[in-house]
Amino acid sequence: MYRRFNWLVGIITLFICYSGEAQEGTAQKKESAAHNPVIFADVPDMSIVRIGSTYYMSSTTMHMSPGVPIMKSQDLVNWKLVNYAYDTLANVDELNLQNGKNTYGRGSWASCIRYHKGMFYVSTFAQTTGKTYIYTTKDPEKGPWKATSFKPAYHDHSIFFDDDGRVYLIYGAGKLKLIELNSDLSGVKPGATEQVIIENASAPAGNNYGLLAEGSQLFKINGRYYLFNITWPKGGMRTVVIHRADAITGPYEGRVGLQDLGVAQGGLIDTPEGNWYAYLFRDFGAVGRIPYLVPVKWEDGWPVLGIGGKVPDTLDLPASSGLIPGIVSSDEFDRKKDERALPLVWQWNHNPDNTLWSVTKRKGYLRLTAGRVDTSFLMARNTLTQRTIGPVCTGTVALDVSNMKEGDFAGLSLLQKNYGQVGVKIMNGSKTIVMINAGAGSPVEAQSVPLTGQLVYLKASCDFTNRKDTAHFYYSLDGNSWTPIGSLLKMTYTLPHFMGYRFGLFNYATKQAGGSADFDFFHIANF
Repeated sequence: MYRRFNWLVGIITLFICYSGEAQEGTAQKKESAAHNPVIFADVPDMSIVRIGSTYYMSSTTMHMSPGVPIMKSQDLVNWKLVNYAYDTLANVDELNLQNGKNTYGRGSWASCIRYHKGMFYVSTFAQTTGKTYIYTTKDPEKGPWKATSFKPAYHDHSIFFDDDGRVYLIYGAGKLKLIELNSDLSGVKPGATEQVIIENASAPAGNNYGLLAEGSQLFKINGRYYLFNITWPKGGMRTVVIHRADAITGPYEGRVGLQDLGVAQGGLIDTPEGNWYAYLFRDFGAVGRIPYLVPVKWEDGWPVLGIGGKVPDTLDLPASSGLIPGIVSSDEFDRKKDERALPLVWQWNHNPDNTLWSVTKRKGYLRLTAGRVDTSFLMARNTLTQRTIGPVCTGTVALDVSNMKEGDFAGLSLLQKNYGQVGVKIMNGSKTIVMINAGAGSPVEAQSVPLTGQLVYLKASCDFTNRKDTAHFYYSLDGNSWTPIGSLLKMTYTLPHFMGYRFGLFNYATKQAGGSADFDFFHIANF
């Protein structure tokens, strides 16, 4: 297409102008070993299993659909999205953004992945529904997944298959508990009662804590039980606490496992060669909660995390080849026969209305149609998202506005509570390119520029270096020459959304339903 040709010409021109610098930069960036963070993107609450030489990881994406992402790696460093445990968690107003309700920051929380006798088990829980969910499959990449749910929602639980054939959940905050499940994990075993196995799991980190010990992950190694948790002493940092016992019910003895950089919450994994690592994550501002790996040595029956108690910058593992295209990816919206309508890198903000989007109604385009009138961006349905990545990244779209209606607003966003947008509004029969800045908590129209044509290119650039957490927005009429628009967005990780900023493609109506926005492409780059 002509616009893609223009974009390609721009890229070639940049390459010619800066080939020397690019070659030098490439030489400098070639690494022989992995570095922390291993994933500079929002992939929190990791749970990892190894089957042979292959690792599978589950994570948390809360109010996004599909949910509970499943990733695959051969080296613990380079990960690729291969599936989700569910398409939608439940059909309720909160998840559907209906009747003024939402479930930002809730939805499904800390998941757990386990492998037992040829079957994969992925579990999560949801405050939104008050339930615990368990998904099972023989093939985590192709599925299908069988879903089971039951009440209550067991907080930050860990599935555990013991050697005697019994199955448990370990869960709770501060006071950690144990409950036995049916052998098929269909629910709590009849007659089973919860047992308190640790009265105060935060105690090894002191008595002055702000966050009670949670995020349980239980492992059995050489006949002994090891329980990993996170706690957060007041005035201190996120801390790994480890307990061990000779019986699953205890008694448990505990100690601080790691207290450095706030890297915490996760568990243990070994390599085929017998090396051990702790997989943990770090709160890192607006980009979100980012995964780290920490080497582990065993001393006196305890896992000892870090190098001299510190999180190393470099790891004795293969170097990362980057997060593109395994975790995030560009999309031309061209689909071949039998390809997924949307690649796995995409997730909808809340449950989508699948009647209002298409990649087939106009070949080579994503069409988003406004199905109702909305009063705010955060309550509008069918915003299609991908993670931002660090330390810097840029997202670009080409937008055709010819099918939009009066009152419609479509474009590119950086989605969080304090969001930013650049897009096209149709008001009083005129088109304007606008930048909205909600960095201070309320949306403000920072700038508007008249648009006479039907095609516009939009761009958002993020800088997460050392938690700088700033973003700039741009527009172009030809895809080559870019003009800044609006004001700097100071991005803030807020707990009401509990998620790193995401690129979002959106279209919603403020006056009448039925208008459509056509996106020719989305491009993401790590510069």
